[in-house]
Amino acid sequence: MKLGIVGLPNVGKSTLFNSLTKAGAESANYPFCTIDPNVGIVTVPDARVDYLAEKYHSKKVIPAAIEFVDIAGLVKGASKGEGLGNQFLANIREVDAIVHVVRCFDDGNIVHVDGSVNPLRDIETINFELIFSDIEVLDRRIAKSTKGSRNDKSLAHEVEFLSKVKAHLEDGKLAKTFEVDDEEDQEILNSCNLLTIKPVIFAANVNEDELAGEDNDYVKAVREYAADVDAKVFVVCAQIEQEISELDDDEKKEFLEDLGLEESGLEKLISASYSLLGLISFLTSGEDETRAWTIKEGTKAPQAAGKIHTDFERGFICAEVVSFEDLKEYGTMQACKEKGLVRQEGKEYVVKDGDIIVFRFNV
Repeated sequence: MKLGIVGLPNVGKSTLFNSLTKAGAESANYPFCTIDPNVGIVTVPDARVDYLAEKYHSKKVIPAAIEFVDIAGLVKGASKGEGLGNQFLANIREVDAIVHVVRCFDDGNIVHVDGSVNPLRDIETINFELIFSDIEVLDRRIAKSTKGSRNDKSLAHEVEFLSKVKAHLEDGKLAKTFEVDDEEDQEILNSCNLLTIKPVIFAANVNEDELAGEDNDYVKAVREYAADVDAKVFVVCAQIEQEISELDDDEKKEFLEDLGLEESGLEKLISASYSLLGLISFLTSGEDETRAWTIKEGTKAPQAAGKIHTDFERGFICAEVVSFEDLKEYGTMQACKEKGLVRQEGKEYVVKDGDIIVFRFNV
């Protein structure tokens, strides 16, 4: 999973990236300190993986991972090349989802690029730049398809459909809010790789004293907006996350308890990301290796096997499945078998989160 962290200059974007990845991207009180996209790989905390690795004395442990890309700050006119806009827009096309850091705190010592704190205006600024960029993409696609549309009915339909999407964008609306009834039209839209169709998670960056309490008015405004565009929101304090990132596990737990928090910003973000993208993890475990495999919710057993190796999918016979909860409760696979909790599943089985699976195959 690849997430792009975006936001206007000085909203706490690079500070949050640093704390999530410990990658040490430059962070300072001026625009464009992040000139190149910084990339950090973060392992997904998963107590199930830890438990299985310890139980089977696994030589190798491979948790699921998320790649974070910290992308240069935006200003108005980015789609026309202002600031580092063109570079920003090129980098963001490669991510699965966008984490949009929005400033929801007042601090006279930290300059806001527009002179005042207004999260909805900030969201709108970035949205408009994404929309303008998407319109340019559609203009090029429509022009290309128009040339061949006289002799190709499917291209003529594509031009008509994309022209409607373009009109939707020109009204200041996101591509993700354009209603598509036809499966083929959805495929055409997906093939355009538009920025405003990507899933979005808003990171509402607040002061420390507002982190564990009630939402402030800025956060409430972001939540209301997110509900209208099917986006997720999580509240975070980038400065606190920076401090947490420097602690070991025991210190982190104690620190969070002192703040009245159950989980860190990274854990909130991972949860929101998996939910938004419809992802789950199944597990494989043994003496050689314990590993979490990330798949789309609704994936059937042969395709899940294919995540491990294409031969597993091609020669799929069956999947031996036990849930993590059952294995933990009864202690061994043998005990689970005696209770009838280890199942042999076929090609139509839909894998569930936390399934521990042994695939049987023959190539």
